[in-house]
Amino acid sequence: MSAPHARRIVVTLGSLQILAWGSSFYLLGVLAPAIARDTGWSTAAVISGISLALLTAGLVSPRVGHLIQAHGGRPVLAISSLLFAAGLGLLAAATHLSVYFAAWAIIGLGMASGLYDPAFATLGRQFGHSARQMITTVTLFGGFASTVCWPLTAWLLEHHGWRLTCATYAGLHLVIGGPAYALLLPKRPPAPTATASAAYAAKAELPLAAQTTALMLLGVILTIGAVTMSLLSAHLLVLLQMRGIDLAAAVGLGALIGPSQVAARVVEMAFGRSLHPLWTMLAGVVLVASGIALLAAGFPFMAVALIAYGAGNGISSIVRGAVPLVLFGPGRYAILMGRLGLPILIGMATAPTAGALLLDIGGPTLAFSVLALLSTANVLIAGYLTWFCLKAEGQADRAAA
Repeated sequence: MSAPHARRIVVTLGSLQILAWGSSFYLLGVLAPAIARDTGWSTAAVISGISLALLTAGLVSPRVGHLIQAHGGRPVLAISSLLFAAGLGLLAAATHLSVYFAAWAIIGLGMASGLYDPAFATLGRQFGHSARQMITTVTLFGGFASTVCWPLTAWLLEHHGWRLTCATYAGLHLVIGGPAYALLLPKRPPAPTATASAAYAAKAELPLAAQTTALMLLGVILTIGAVTMSLLSAHLLVLLQMRGIDLAAAVGLGALIGPSQVAARVVEMAFGRSLHPLWTMLAGVVLVASGIALLAAGFPFMAVALIAYGAGNGISSIVRGAVPLVLFGPGRYAILMGRLGLPILIGMATAPTAGALLLDIGGPTLAFSVLALLSTANVLIAGYLTWFCLKAEGQADRAAA
């Protein structure tokens, strides 16, 4: 496929990731208080909508992977826009809590078929090993989702209310998302193949005997990272305020995470192509663990801690797509992305509730201590996975020679 066509696909996927994330995962960050005030539902019930969506997405993620493997990403992503539109339209009309939850379940189906994992699977299915840099570019787009959509959502809320805000996003999925996927993505993916586009990529694939262990370890690493991110995303401002920081300062500190994520992805795009993605993965979990350890220890310069955490979290989004592609090859890539999505999304769904329980039991000290323990364990597991895979690859190279 020519470079212009490849760029068109990447820009389409990246741009629509902004819409997909902004109208689902980041939506209640702005709308939840207004929904609770207007309907009389508790804030906890309103917020639980996103947990239901993530749980739904996790449960159907393996099936989505099989569909992309069989048919390519074009039909699956186009259907995701219809699901997002249906869920958001129902959300706009919801007057009973049961309808509200049904809307979020439908949005969860859209998330399973329209967020990072399906986009990565689409690229891997279409381009094989050469998709690694494309995956990085898509995450670079996605990093601007909150930057673009939070102000847009706030403006729509102020001028038109939360119901019309949801309806507007539903319309954007119908008018822009669905047609863009249908018209700009390839109609027919190539037949599944493990052929590499470069000698390095071919060399990097794991021997079959080591793949089961590597997949299990990678799933644990990515799930711990997702749980950490989800818990902190839900409770960071509260955690900082409980440490004596006023709300305005806490918001300012939290705002450092987004730019740090994007900056780390730019650095990876510029320099990461020459490194095995396992080293990128290890760097990401070390940065996350370092940032959380500094927060747990009460480090006075919290901006440094949050920048380190944000950078590591930004790299982790790339790792989620790049490491499985290099380790396991493109032949079963879409299926494996679907399998990995199951524990990741379920972990993201349950982490905010677990964080609330930790805060109730032991306050910020317990919450930060648990996060520090998890992130440190993740460094150890990532280090072992790196050693295990590089050793297996080396043994395979010597046997082939």
